[in-house]
Amino acid sequence: MAQSYVQVTTTTDSRAEAAELAKASVSERFAACAQLVGPIASTYWWEGEIESAEEWMVLFKTTVDRFDELATLITDLHSYDSPEIIATPVVAGSLDYLAWIAEQTEIDEAEDPDED
Repeated sequence: MAQSYVQVTTTTDSRAEAAELAKASVSERFAACAQLVGPIASTYWWEGEIESAEEWMVLFKTTVDRFDELATLITDLHSYDSPEIIATPVVAGSLDYLAWIAEQTEIDEAEDPDED
């Protein structure tokens, strides 16, 4: 079956936390690349009120196969109670770039500590 790709988005309230999420996701090979964008101005409903805040966005490039692990990592490390975790399908892209994403997020069985 052909590989499927997604771009995953989250936001956080600090550049430091965004950078930590980016580094952890790439270090674990849950994402091939993570880009920080910001600061951005966000307006949203929270607890019955309209809120506005300065946030940082992180864009993760990954495969569908690594999404669940990436989402778990974001949830575990994120300071928000309900962090944004949205996966947008990549419907087309440079074949070389997509191959690079697949290669960088590939699980190396020799390094997998869960393998017996």
